[in-house]
Formats: sequence, structure tokens, C-alpha cells
Amino acid sequence: MARTVTPEIVAHVKRFEGCKLFAYPDPGSVNGEPWTIGYGHTSDSFLKVRKGMTITQAQADAALEHDLNEVADAVERLVKVHLTDNQFGALVSFAFNVGNKAFANSSLLKKLNAGNYDAVPAELARWNKNDGKVMKGLTNRRAAEAGLWAKGSFVASNTVEAAPGNPIKDLTKPETITAAGGLLSGAAALATGSPAIQIAVGICLVVAVGVIAFLVIRKATR
Repeated sequence: MARTVTPEIVAHVKRFEGCKLFAYPDPGSVNGEPWTIGYGHTSDSFLKVRKGMTITQAQADAALEHDLNEVADAVERLVKVHLTDNQFGALVSFAFNVGNKAFANSSLLKKLNAGNYDAVPAELARWNKNDGKVMKGLTNRRAAEAGLWAKGSFVASNTVEAAPGNPIKDLTKPETITAAGGLLSGAAALATGSPAIQIAVGICLVVAVGVIAFLVIRKATR
């Protein structure tokens, strides 16, 4: 079953492609061919594009949906490893921009299919040139795709494994015990006074210990 291109991915592509409701020569065209319209749509069986042609916004949106679904089918066919929805979307945006053939022959795809997920952001960043010249728009797009690729991923140090805190263990840490000891010592000195002072100190001590325990547990469970 073909994967769905989410509304988020459609919005992402629209933001970087821009839309023109009149036919214009493709930026890389020779002698004005092929003509392009909408969100970078070139002539095919779904919508033929000719010089002087204009379309509605609804037609532009429909052509984009058609084109993205074709790219999504190619990405799904070419990628042999599991992808999250965001990872899939990032590759659809990338392949839509560079073309299915370039994506199929890319080192990005080769490394990804070998299981090297971490190589993808750097591989994306390499595709930021036009005719050998770095383009700011392409650099920004690759950065956005890398951000989409990483969105929702769990990030941890590569030397220290992330793990949830242990509230009980945190209460027994040396720094916690030291702080509690200081509090108890001060309370003991004050408690040598009148019964009224002893009662007040006792209440303050109970409250203070409760606050310390609450703060430690809250920090550990964040």
C-alpha cells in the first residue's frame, strides 16, 4: 500500500517551490523547454503545459498532489529500510526537488539503504548548488529537510545512554544528604529553646523536608 503524503509535507514543498499560475520556462531549460506551471509541474499526461497557458490555484494544487504522489511511490520503492512519516516526507521533498533519477543514483540513498540513518542530514546538505554555485534557497531547503528528518527522533549523547531519573536514588545522593544534615543541625540548635519554639521548628522541619523531596522527585521525573 502506497504511503500518504501528509498535509505537512505538502505545505513544506509549497513553501519552497512557490507557485506560478502561468507557464514559464523551466530554470534549467534549453530554448524555453520544458514549460513549467504551478508548483514546478512540467507537462505530462495529467496536465500538459504549453507556452502562454494559465491555470487556477485549484489546478495547481491538484497537479502538485499528483506529482508528489508519483515521487512518494518512487521513494517508497527505492528505500529498503523503515522510515518514519517525517523521514519519508523529508525524502519526498528532496526527491521532488532533485528528481527521482538523481535520488535513485545518490550516495544518500546508498548509505540509507545500508542502514546509515545518521548520514542523511549531511548527505542532504551536499545538494545545495546549481551549476556549481551554492544557492541560499537550496541551502535553506536542505536544512529544513534535515530538520524534518530529525523531527520527533530521540536524541541522546553518543557516549552516555539516556535514562529516566530515579527519585528514590536521587534522595540518597551525597549532596541531598548533606543539605538535609545541615537543616537538621540548625533545627536541633533551635530546638533547645522553649516548647513553643520546639513546636514551630518541628513544623518548619516537616515542611522543609517535604519541599526538598518534592523538588528532587519533580526534577528526576522531568
